[in-house]
Amino acid sequence: MSILPDGEQLRKAIKWISDERLDNPEASLPKLIGDASLKFDLPPKDADFITRFFTENAGDESE
Repeated sequence: MSILPDGEQLRKAIKWISDERLDNPEASLPKLIGDASLKFDLPPKDADFITRFFTENAGDESE
């Protein structure tokens, strides 16, 4: 098992959520964040960051 640099799991989680949303736009963001938190073993502060990342950037998708 390799040790990843700080933030690598967070980047992978954001990429995974983005890919999942492209495949299934109707998917629930809170559920995807919860799934990513488990899949990538993220601490709660990273899950909070992901929530803010996607909600604050939600308006950018329509432009």
